[in-house]
Amino acid sequence: MTTTNEIAGKLASEQSLTKAQAKTIVESVFKHITDAALAGAETSIPSFGKFKIKDTPERQGRNPATGATIKIAASKKLTFTPGRAV
Repeated sequence: MTTTNEIAGKLASEQSLTKAQAKTIVESVFKHITDAALAGAETSIPSFGKFKIKDTPERQGRNPATGATIKIAASKKLTFTPGRAV
């Protein structure tokens, strides 16, 4: 598993930045992807992939404890579609 700090550390060493500067950049990128998703926009990063919001309609499900049929509410989910290079 790679963490934000590990990504920032690699970015800092590759680009001659401090770890604090690199972490600020990484967090800023993630914030902009999140803000775009909340606004309903798609974020496309060439050769990496696309982030977008997907609407999931209401559906029927089962309570695993009782077996009773229940309604699962409609929701929105952030999805990622990897690019060909990934």
